[in-house]
Amino acid sequence: MNRRNFARSALIAGAALPLKSSLMAQTRGSKQQWYEFRTYHFADDIQRQLTSAYLEQALIPALNRAGCTTIGVFFESQPEGIPHSYLLIPFDSIDAFTTINDKLARDSAYAKAGQSYLDAPATAPAYQRIESSLFKAFAHMPTIEVPEKKTRIFELRRYESPTESAGQKKIEMFNDAGEIDIFKKVGARPVFFGEALIGPNRPNLTYMLCFDDMAGHDTHWKAFGTDPEWKKISGQPEYSDARLISKITRTFLEPAPYSQV
Repeated sequence: MNRRNFARSALIAGAALPLKSSLMAQTRGSKQQWYEFRTYHFADDIQRQLTSAYLEQALIPALNRAGCTTIGVFFESQPEGIPHSYLLIPFDSIDAFTTINDKLARDSAYAKAGQSYLDAPATAPAYQRIESSLFKAFAHMPTIEVPEKKTRIFELRRYESPTESAGQKKIEMFNDAGEIDIFKKVGARPVFFGEALIGPNRPNLTYMLCFDDMAGHDTHWKAFGTDPEWKKISGQPEYSDARLISKITRTFLEPAPYSQV
């Protein structure tokens, strides 16, 4: 089974009602984007440099030629050991996601530019593993929002929920109760919000915020936590973290010099 058919089968059969409703919304003409988010794991810095060169010189230009824009590449700012690399690819449709490998396979410039990475031998691979997730953008922030290209840091946050219904309730809190709007009001610049449809640690939602620096991060989070509207929303029993969240993971990231986000 090729990647396109496998991805379609997994999307349709693998994730019950929340995924079904997302696919129905896409069919009805929703403009919500889909995000592939990859984490590259490395054994040493040689692998990291080889993969970085591939992303900059081969993959990102090829994705741009294929119609995928605003590709984000990030490195851990507080790594433990060899830092991971993170790749964010926005797609305007599920078809764009399922056909991208076919387009890359027909791109001779991509094959030439990425040869060292693509043909790396098993004895000297370009990475240890790639961990990949597919997200559906939230309705209230349906497309990626690219921050100004200046000195900046990113905070990636993942909220794991104890059940699918709890995960949907947390998404409702962002979409309908107004949590996304509060982030924007206090100056914490959201980049994307996504519901994980395929990937590890489901059910979860993942989002990314942008700040000028860590001082700005602390200031904006303090403003968020003390915002009267946030206090009102978070004070509702139906939205309590104790009911909706089982684990929060956050990672601080810096953009690669060639990142388009």
